[in-house]
Amino acid sequence: MKAKDISPTCANKLKVLSDSTRLAVLETLMSGPQNVGELMEQLQVEQSLLSHHLAILRNHELVEAHREGKTMIYQLPESVTDSTIGKAIDLGCCKISFD
Repeated sequence: MKAKDISPTCANKLKVLSDSTRLAVLETLMSGPQNVGELMEQLQVEQSLLSHHLAILRNHELVEAHREGKTMIYQLPESVTDSTIGKAIDLGCCKISFD
């Protein structure tokens, strides 16, 4: 496949996921929606750093958020999840599988 065959959107999403923390956030959210406190505990990441990564993931439509009272709940959008492959995410241009 030539480089021009890959859309800039795909390249941008892959660039976003080149960070291990952001990739870990997506993998963690595959088990279901979670709030920041739950993500911090599982990933062992400070709140300010996690919020930074969540903002980037939201800007690239890889994570959705909704408010429940004072708490923000984060989850994978339906367009990203791929239940046919098991533990994988679908970026539209490619799929990433977690072993």
